[in-house]
This record gives sequence, C-alpha cells and structure tokens, in this order.
Amino acid sequence: MTFSFLNPLYTAVSWIIVQFHSLYSHVFDPNGGWAWGLAIASMVVVIRICLIPLFVKQIKATRAMQAIQPKMKAIQERYKNDKQRQSEEMMKLYKEAGTNPFSSCLPILVQAPFFTALYGVLAKVADGKPIGVIDGATLDSAQQAHIFGAPLSATFVGSSEVSVKIVVAVMIVLMSLSQFITQRQLMTKNVDLTVKTPFMQQQKMLMYVFPIMFAVMGINFPVGVLVYWLTTNVWSMGQQLIVIRNNPTPGSKAWDERQARLKKAGRLNPDGTVIKGALWGLLPPKKSAPASAEAVVEDAVHVRRQQPRKQTKSQRQHSGGPTASLTKDAPAESAQAVPADSGQAVPAESGSSKPAAARPAGGKPAPARQSGRQQPRRGGQGGQRPKKKS
Repeated sequence: MTFSFLNPLYTAVSWIIVQFHSLYSHVFDPNGGWAWGLAIASMVVVIRICLIPLFVKQIKATRAMQAIQPKMKAIQERYKNDKQRQSEEMMKLYKEAGTNPFSSCLPILVQAPFFTALYGVLAKVADGKPIGVIDGATLDSAQQAHIFGAPLSATFVGSSEVSVKIVVAVMIVLMSLSQFITQRQLMTKNVDLTVKTPFMQQQKMLMYVFPIMFAVMGINFPVGVLVYWLTTNVWSMGQQLIVIRNNPTPGSKAWDERQARLKKAGRLNPDGTVIKGALWGLLPPKKSAPASAEAVVEDAVHVRRQQPRKQTKSQRQHSGGPTASLTKDAPAESAQAVPADSGQAVPAESGSSKPAAARPAGGKPAPARQSGRQQPRRGGQGGQRPKKKS
C-alpha cells in the first residue's frame, strides 16, 4: 500500500536523475560517481528553484512570528487559566499577523516526499531491483557508480570497508556542519536583537539540535542521500546569505550593516528609508537636474514683485511718480495723500476719465496717477475734497 502511494514519486525522482545522468555522461564516465553524483545534485537544484516562493514565505513567516512574540506572551499570561480562550486569542493573533507556527517549516515539509522517494530509489538500487525508470542498463550503471571510492548506495552502518566508512563519515560531518552554519547565520545576523522572546531561545536551541539529529540519522543514509542533503544545505546557505545581505530583518546586525553600506553609497534618505531606484544596492540614486539661469532669474523677480518698497515724497517727485514701486495689491497705507497747500493739483480718482489738473506756473511736475484710490488729507488751508463721478 505504501509502495503504491509513493510509486509516482519514485517514478518522478528516478526520471529526473536519469535525464541529468544522460546529460553528464557526455562529459564524465557513465558508470562513474561524478555523473551520478552531479545528477542527484542537479535534481536538488531543480527542486530548490521550484521552492523559492516557499522560501520567501518562510522568511516572512519567521519575521512575523518574531514580531508577535511579546503579544503572544501577554495572551498566555492573561488567559493562563483558560486554555480555550487562550487558543482562540492565539489563532486570532496569527490571522491578524498573517502567519502561523508551521509557515517556517514549509520548505522542509515539501522536500520530505522527495527525500523519502530518493531514499527508496537508492535502497532499491542497492538491492539490484528496478524502480521507476531505473532498470536494465541504467540500474547496472548506478550499481557500479562510486563517489570517492564509496558506492552510491553504501551506508556507514551497512558497509564493512574502512575506506567506505571514512568517506561516509566525512560526508555526515559536512552535512551536519553546513546545517549548523546555516542556522547560526540566521540567528547571529538576521534576528532583531532588541526583542528578547522565547521564540529566539527556541531557535537557538534548534541551531544545535538539528545538526546532532542529522548526524545520528546520517549513519543510515546512503551516500546518494548524503549528497542530496549536503547540496540542499549549501544551497540554503547561499540563498540565505543573499537574503540576509539585501533584505535583512529590521533591528538585526545585518540591518545595521546594510544601512551603513547604503549611507556610505549615498542611497539612504535622512529618515532611514532607501532612495527610490536604489533598492538592492544596484541602481544609483537619481539626482535632480540643476535649475536653469532663466528659472533662477524669474524666481528672483517674482519674489521682488511680491513686496514693493515705499518711496519717500522727494523720491516720487524726482522719479515722476510712485507707479514704479506701487502695485495693484500694495497696502492702502503705502499711498501718500498730496497736501492741498503744496501747490500741486489733486489727482483724479482711480477709474475716473477726467484728467488731472495742470500744474501751476513755475511749479513742480505733478505726480502720475496712482493705481490705488487715494484718500486726501482733510482740513488744512486750501484743502479740497475730490468730487465723485456721478
């Protein structure tokens, strides 16, 4: 029943391996370890490329879980005597944050069927039994393949040769070490150090538990499965390094390093945000073009026109009138009334069609008509009130 359920996976995994083996057979010995080992590694690369969306989702879920840890702790303390209410509030919090505790395990869960299928395929190869598309000449070639002197289906426990045990032991150590480095890279550089939560302690514990667990289980893994996991760990390490460098968790050590790099390159705004067009540190920031000389002059003239200056009486008489300095919007107090005893004619009101009176003989030229209505001073000897137009 179990074999029947996994049979499609056996067929898919064996087909992928055989196709890559046929490709590498043009370069390496078809019965050699390089052709079969690279075929298994290439299958891992294909699977991991397909899992990139899940890997991105895993990173986001891990960040979200870390961010809501203080709220989770508060819910646990508040409803410690009501487990049902505590569970309901936790589910509500997960829904609001758009995450759950199992989101960070998605890539591992998806890879599990392929790992199981590969394990079954190599076990059948070791027994000399056909499986999937591996049969006949392909099966004989797989049985003859050796990686660094160890058969493709050999295990640490099942092998009696010392040289084979050494090769398998070295591969187990490399697999566990790469797993530890990948997890430590995540904990030391991409975790918000300002938030101390039980989630961080849990991740720190897993950093040591997973390598030990893989080392114990690895003594029963065939060499081909060890190649699979070693390739997976190296891929995860490189993929995680790229993500941590270019899109780190805010508040982490990698975040501070990234901000320092962007600031040094001039790609960071004063508020700490990245300048548009400079994401991932690939594009230089756009610089605004300098203003033209005509625009500068126009702006300067516009500013000067906003607040005209008042002129004294002598300046107005000398220049021929205040029209050069007063504008339509000038304040009313800037318009000076002409005294009646000065010998000058009183100008007509703004909007009147009557010309101003001629100047007296020997007198000074009368000022030009102002744009705003003037209010002549009342009283005084010889003062007159201008007549309004009917």
